[in-house]
Amino acid sequence: MAEWGRGQSPDATEDMLDVENKRMADSLASKVTRLKSLALDIDKDADEQNRYLDGMDSDFMSVTGLLTGSVKRFSTMTRSGRDNRKLLCSVSAGLIVVFFILYYLVSKAGT
Repeated sequence: MAEWGRGQSPDATEDMLDVENKRMADSLASKVTRLKSLALDIDKDADEQNRYLDGMDSDFMSVTGLLTGSVKRFSTMTRSGRDNRKLLCSVSAGLIVVFFILYYLVSKAGT
């Protein structure tokens, strides 16, 4: 801050106060500019994240539809005759074997 002496004229004191006031106003203006820039960056980031989440929502909805259809077909197959039950057991065992083979390959590739 400016130092004010007792022996200074009123004009000199007023000039010192004016200079100090301008310096503080410039400092405040630079802080406001930084805050405005930060707020705009946050707004842009929030918009990008909202678009990303909307895309994920539509992806999950399509996967939900796919899984629902698969469950309905699976339920229909289990409710039908004995021949389909044998087929169901064979397909289930095959899928389990494929899962373990893929798990083994992925674990080997990771190390």
